[in-house]
Amino acid sequence: MAVQAPPQSTAKPGIGAVLWDYMTTTDHKKIGTLYMGTSIIGFAIAGVLAVLLRLQLAVPNNTLLVGNTYNQVLTMHAAIMIFFFLIPIGLFGFGNWFVPLQLGVRDVALPRLNNFAVWLFIFSMILVLTGLLHGGVPGVGWTFYYPLSVDANQSGVTVLMVALIFNGIASLLGSANFAATIVNMRAPGMSLWKMPIFTWSIFSTSILQLVSLGGLTAAALVTYLDLKLGLSMFNPGINGAPVLMQQFFWFYSHPAVYVMLLPYLGIGAEIASTMARKPLFGYRVMVYSLLGITMVSLLVWVHHMFAVGLPDTWQIAFMVATLVVAVPTGVKIFNLIGTLWGGRIIMKTPTYWLVGFIFNFLIGGITGVSLGMIPFDYQVTMSYYVVAHFHNVMMFGTAFLAFGGIYYWWPKMTGRFLDEKLGMWHFWLFMVGSWLTFLPQYILGLLGMPRRYYTYPAGNFAWNELNFISTVGALLLLVGGAVWWWNIYQSWKRPATSSPNPWGGFTLEWTADSPPKDYDFAHDFPTNFPTERPLYDWEQNGDKLIPVDPRSIHLPQSTIWPFMTAVAFALMGYGLSFGWFTSWSPSPVHAPNQFASIILYLSIPLFLYSLFKWAGTPEYDVPVHHHTLTKYDNGFMGMAWFIISEVGLFGVLIGGYVFLRVTGGAVPPVTRPSIWLAALNTLILVSSSFVIHKAEQDLHHHRTSRGRLGLLLTLILGAFFMIFQVFEFSKFGAESNWTQNLWQTCFFIIVGLHGLHIIIGGVGVALPYYQYMTGKIDKTNHGSLAPASMYWHLVDVVWLFIVAIFYAW
Repeated sequence: MAVQAPPQSTAKPGIGAVLWDYMTTTDHKKIGTLYMGTSIIGFAIAGVLAVLLRLQLAVPNNTLLVGNTYNQVLTMHAAIMIFFFLIPIGLFGFGNWFVPLQLGVRDVALPRLNNFAVWLFIFSMILVLTGLLHGGVPGVGWTFYYPLSVDANQSGVTVLMVALIFNGIASLLGSANFAATIVNMRAPGMSLWKMPIFTWSIFSTSILQLVSLGGLTAAALVTYLDLKLGLSMFNPGINGAPVLMQQFFWFYSHPAVYVMLLPYLGIGAEIASTMARKPLFGYRVMVYSLLGITMVSLLVWVHHMFAVGLPDTWQIAFMVATLVVAVPTGVKIFNLIGTLWGGRIIMKTPTYWLVGFIFNFLIGGITGVSLGMIPFDYQVTMSYYVVAHFHNVMMFGTAFLAFGGIYYWWPKMTGRFLDEKLGMWHFWLFMVGSWLTFLPQYILGLLGMPRRYYTYPAGNFAWNELNFISTVGALLLLVGGAVWWWNIYQSWKRPATSSPNPWGGFTLEWTADSPPKDYDFAHDFPTNFPTERPLYDWEQNGDKLIPVDPRSIHLPQSTIWPFMTAVAFALMGYGLSFGWFTSWSPSPVHAPNQFASIILYLSIPLFLYSLFKWAGTPEYDVPVHHHTLTKYDNGFMGMAWFIISEVGLFGVLIGGYVFLRVTGGAVPPVTRPSIWLAALNTLILVSSSFVIHKAEQDLHHHRTSRGRLGLLLTLILGAFFMIFQVFEFSKFGAESNWTQNLWQTCFFIIVGLHGLHIIIGGVGVALPYYQYMTGKIDKTNHGSLAPASMYWHLVDVVWLFIVAIFYAW
């Protein structure tokens, strides 16, 4: 879709046309709809699983879900609710829908990458559910602690690990895309300090995601390699550290609480300002609080591990950090209350969800501070007190603002209002149901009821009554969810009658039609942004929107190839999960699933073919000027942000290895690889970095032949590096058993991961080479040269660290 000129058709497209549209779209709004729709389905699945859990615990000695079946339902409830509802709907559902609209631009920085990311997210959720066809879903809990996750009696763990890694890749691509969009593509005149607070919340969340997600990826990757190849940094049998897995996991999974929270705080601020008819109270303080939460939340993960026996100094330091992070979080609540205070409040459904959030989250925050107190945490750490606190923060905390955001922006997204009466039923069923469900669990935790048990005996004081009340609350939540679905269904049956600004909002999305056209705006904006409320300021100053002929607006072409690349990834994930080796088989012989292995091998050429077809399709079918606020193009900017995540991944793994080495667990064997081959490989890789830099300069100065030759030489040097690396791996692997030596297993994990990055980088360099060979790069179509070059420099720098810690130390 290049030129938006034709009139809007009144005919309804068929299901095939709609599916094709969503498979090929680069429209940020449709991609946001895919994220939101998938997340809502995930919420429904996880919610039903939660009700099953509560039905099992309604009475003592129940047999509805027994043993590992209960564990499997518990694992899937938590994993889907966290990774496929709370995180994606806030960050990527609302973010895709409203960040470009609030910035006054027509799409994100990298629209086709956005399509690939959303379908990879969708396929990763489907991949988790395929475990049902192969022996069952995992029963190890969403935290998949070692050694339970590598127990031979467990199935489905490999597919969960692969799905989490793929979901993480999609999340990182989306986060880098948002960061690039916000830094490089705001409307002319809009400084960072004039952005709406919701956009600030997405920006800070994206940074937090990019920095921290390497922890979860490292935990999932090492667990997967242990299951498939016996490579483990956690195995105490070879001096590994099982607690190291928890360190990796919680390095991300506590910041993940704020990844779930920060977008909703931005939503709450937008609702508060609009519904109170006044500016946001303490805008700059709120921005600093968002950034403060982003920074300090990276320093509190150990409070999930107080009871594992860490040194006292560690525990006290992280207890203090836990108290510190409560300060900017509390400031945000005061910002919301101060915004509502003294305003002419419009008491509509979004406002009720906001007020409910403030009350509920305040209680959840206080109980969270109590868990940060070391002696108290020792007493309740494995009890239902923790379950109640977590759901207090997440379920009837942040999820309340997810619903509030849907009610608030639904008229903008669809042109229709959700019914107020049904909305109030939804709110009160959730408000009462949440407290009935989780308040008894606080008391049960204090009475000593442990979490993750599928039954309990009769006769314990108040356990029977409190569990029954909790189950009644869960059923009320189920009814509330049904009311919400019915409200959505009824809304879609009505005609679209909403005005562009039904609530009287002050940010740029309210200037677009309801629902917005494909091109978002048929106007340009004044270039003066006095505050974060430009519509109010322009009305006071008499500034007008500048009409634009829609026929002059150019959008990226729709293309199927990002979707097909995601399909190849999904097939690859299926093969990696169930093909190759399946170490969880009860048989001592690792029996491969032949069908899944064939799927894995076929997915690789499909992936490469789709990727090169994607690279060979110009983003626009006509020359288009790219609006950027910096001197860097969007591809370069997106890769610059993405590299933060790669540094985080290698930083976590290398940090784990250094810990094992310093503590005496990872002792280098006498036969470790000699440094002369590493030195030769270093010379090759560093030389390739200079070569690709020179090639990039040549191509920028239109010395095309020399530039193409430089890219080819880079690929050849990379191939030589890999040949030597494979030779070294084969020789070293034959000399000793990697499953019996911790240093060797660390070597194969980290150096092997770097080798995978060399292959990825090589494919990345091959793409601009192919684009230049086929004439797909010109002055307006920049191709993928800049990001490919930057990524290649990254893998070169990582190799220097690897040489230092594995070959020279």
